[in-house]
Formats: sequence, C-alpha cells, structure tokens
Amino acid sequence: MDLEKYFEEHSGFGVLSTADEDGHVNAAVYARPHFFADGTIGFIMPERLTHSNLQVNGHAAYLFRQEPEADSGGYEGVRLYLKKVAEDEDQERIAKLRRRVYGDERDGRHLVIFSIEKELPLVGAE
Repeated sequence: MDLEKYFEEHSGFGVLSTADEDGHVNAAVYARPHFFADGTIGFIMPERLTHSNLQVNGHAAYLFRQEPEADSGGYEGVRLYLKKVAEDEDQERIAKLRRRVYGDERDGRHLVIFSIEKELPLVGAE
C-alpha cells in the first residue's frame, strides 16, 4: 500500500502507543504521520510521556481508524509497527512540517523519525 497516498486521501483518528523500559504502556492521540523521501515517517511531539518512553524503548505502534463510509457497516484503517531511527530538535524544520498549532505552544517540540517494521490492516466490524 502507498501509505503516503492513503493518509492524504483519508481522514480519521490516530493513536500512537509506546511503552517504557518496564513495559508500562501509554497511548496518545496523534495526527497523521509526516512522510520522508527515504521511506521513514515522523511524528512531532511535545515533551510528554510518549516522548519519554521513546528515549528508553524505541518501539511504537500507530493505529489509524479511517472515518467510515456512510454505508460501510464497519471500519477500516491501518496498523503500523514502528522503530525509532532518529530524532530532530531543529525547531525551524519542525515549524515547516507542522500542519496546525494548538493554543499557546512554545518551542521544545521533537520530530521523532521511525522506520516501518510492519504494516497490517485494521480489521473489524462495529
């Protein structure tokens, strides 16, 4: 699947899940990923639990549930299993990538870059 095209064409709801070194899990709502020419993806994140977890455990999962079609009777989406490969603190680069700014945000965002280890469909019916 062409993931970049998929995310351009579908709206929905995303959740990024991480775990700390002891396996304690966190899940947080995240927007669509940013796509890079080398095949990696990135998420812009504040200095919170998700970012902290990724400092000690570089594995994450991103679940995206696309908005259902009016007559579909179910839901579709994608699950991405990720491995952190880099982190960028360049606030100018991050500002250029940002799609939205919420409230009174300050500097201190992180661009965390991942390789996609596995891609699976989101399977299920409501």
